[in-house]
Amino acid sequence: MSTESTGALLRSMPLWPLTSTLAVQTLATMALYSVPTVAPEVARDLGVNGTLVGSFVALAYGVGIVSALVSPGMVLKYGGVRATQGVLLAAAGMLALAAFGSGVTGLALAGIILGLGYGAAAPASTHLLVPQTPMPVFNLVMSLRQIGVPFGGVLAALILPKLALAIGWRGALLSEMGPILLLMVLMELPRRRWDVDRDPARRVFGRALWQPFSLLAEPRFRRLSVAAFVYAGLALCLVAFMTVQLTTVVGLDLVQAGEILAAYQIAGSVSRPIWGWIADRLLTPAQTLAMLGAGMAIASVVTGLYGPGWPFWVVTANAVLAGATAGGYTGVGYAEYAALGGSRRTEATGLGTAIFFAGGMAAPPVFGAAVTAFGGYHGAYVIGAVFALAGGVLLALPTTARRAG
Repeated sequence: MSTESTGALLRSMPLWPLTSTLAVQTLATMALYSVPTVAPEVARDLGVNGTLVGSFVALAYGVGIVSALVSPGMVLKYGGVRATQGVLLAAAGMLALAAFGSGVTGLALAGIILGLGYGAAAPASTHLLVPQTPMPVFNLVMSLRQIGVPFGGVLAALILPKLALAIGWRGALLSEMGPILLLMVLMELPRRRWDVDRDPARRVFGRALWQPFSLLAEPRFRRLSVAAFVYAGLALCLVAFMTVQLTTVVGLDLVQAGEILAAYQIAGSVSRPIWGWIADRLLTPAQTLAMLGAGMAIASVVTGLYGPGWPFWVVTANAVLAGATAGGYTGVGYAEYAALGGSRRTEATGLGTAIFFAGGMAAPPVFGAAVTAFGGYHGAYVIGAVFALAGGVLLALPTTARRAG
């Protein structure tokens, strides 16, 4: 492709829809990780175990599975912009309830409130982006939007601990509400134009709730969903157990382990648009995801081999590989759900979100049990690698099925 053609494509990218949906994803994810980020202060103030506070994310994801399935009907009935405003409202409600609520009960209710909105972020964003995105940059645009997930986590990690020490953890949470409420107001400006396709007669509950599952009748959806479940589960296992493994097995201190975890997150952020570009230009999305499955399988096996005295640079390099694959696939994954969904792209993305969240919830407890059963991490990571490789093989298999739309 010539330089002129490439420039024309980049100029045709949906700048404002992409910017706004990226901002929504970033602020919602920052809210999601805000409580775990200030967990030590929360635990000290409430007199509870810090690990109990950490279960906040799991609760939000669990409720998010339900909201992901409900969200397609909400998006189609009220519009994508209105749905993103609902996501932001849920985030603001969570922050207020966590800050002013009573103890662990207040935090649990806050997690539920956030989950009710968080599952709608990807379906609503996809609904807004797809009609305004040229197909030659489709995967790139979807991958750029997904940068909001790690970016929100990075912002929470950089900003909230310092604020918590300066004004208390409750004040730190409330400080997030300003940008969230401002974005809610700004999203009202293009609402009439961007929500022109809403259908007020659309049903949200009842049988409509289960409609996304009908997409699984198509073989490519089944293959993609199996791989997405496995990939999401392995990605969360790598993050959840990384610090503990590096400090107890490899013998690194907490600061070094944090640096390696940061390398993982940065690699996931930087790689997402790269994989999107590859899926648009060099490979098909399914082939790209299959390649990433092989990459995360390799990183998983190496992670299981960690032992005392492993060089810092080797562990860091493997964390970068893990981050670029297990932490970088979601943009292409969401794009493939939307592309296969065709005219049912919003339902397809809701299904994908539910699958991603379910994998992230189900895998860590099973992985932890495997670590206990095997007496170490090696066997658990080898099993994870086998499943990731199998998911990649599924995606690489040829198929002649048509898109759902």
